[in-house]
Amino acid sequence: MATVQGRDIVVVAASAGGLEPLRTVLASLPADLPACVLVVLHIPATGGRALPGILDRSGALRAAAATDGERLTPGRVYVAPPDHHLMIAGGLVRASRGPRQNGLRPAADPLFRSAALYGGPRVIAVVLSGTLDDAALGSATVERRGGQVIVQDPEEAAYDSMPRSAAAATENAVIKPAGQIPALLARLVGEEVEMRPAETADELEAEVRGLLAGDPQTVTETRQSTDFTCPECGGPLYYAQEHRAGSYDCLVGHKWSPQTLLEEQTTAVERALWLAIRSLDERARLTAGLAGAARQRGHALSAAKFSDVAKEASEAADAIRGVTNGLDPVPGELEEPAPEAAG
Repeated sequence: MATVQGRDIVVVAASAGGLEPLRTVLASLPADLPACVLVVLHIPATGGRALPGILDRSGALRAAAATDGERLTPGRVYVAPPDHHLMIAGGLVRASRGPRQNGLRPAADPLFRSAALYGGPRVIAVVLSGTLDDAALGSATVERRGGQVIVQDPEEAAYDSMPRSAAAATENAVIKPAGQIPALLARLVGEEVEMRPAETADELEAEVRGLLAGDPQTVTETRQSTDFTCPECGGPLYYAQEHRAGSYDCLVGHKWSPQTLLEEQTTAVERALWLAIRSLDERARLTAGLAGAARQRGHALSAAKFSDVAKEASEAADAIRGVTNGLDPVPGELEEPAPEAAG
């Protein structure tokens, strides 16, 4: 039987260029907002300690770093601590050091997906400026479970990839400039929604439990095996399509969107190429030195052979340098690829 409840959970994701629109949103929200606000801003593992204070001074809502186990309270802003995923479980704020998702901790997807699992239609998700596509899968989950998604207008965002990806992953996301988002939130918050029995979410529940426990339980039966390996741990990756968004998961619990996986692969390729360049440069210098020593001893044939090797190594290094210069950056938004089946 359906019950009626107000929208009272707001989850916000921001990355590069996202601090100013985040402050803009918080600045216009009233102190008596009948909802809690949970914020993930991508920050380094050793940084971001000043962020709660900055957000606390941005508006009337009290902002503080989230403490694991505290109860969700309306009118509060909970900020993800550095190197911790911010999540919701059983009406409590949770801070977890579970596996990185999209190479990030904190990441937006764990917050959005755990909020959707807990609150369903009570959840409003907001995606602000940022690179790549963290929050796209989470936005799709929020929408699929009855919540509302709002994205900053990509034309306004300093970095448009995150809001564009979230909009592409959903069907009914509302697109607004940052300055218009507070008024929309004020209208949506408290709006009554029907809390109907949710669809079965065994895999999502297992994922959330695993992240909180630090012992992920990836359900591979419903996922397609691939020939790809996890950039974090080297384990096999399994693909799952969820609505308009897809993800690659390993058995340890690392999760990658197609776009972030491609970004990591590009970085790994570039790293390998520069390693090859360094090795070839060293080979060229070493064999050039051996050629010089051979000439001094009057060994012309050996000197010529060493010189040839040095030239080949130098030319190979230059050729690989040309390849690194031609590596294209990852586009801001990708269509979902068909995963490659293993074997």
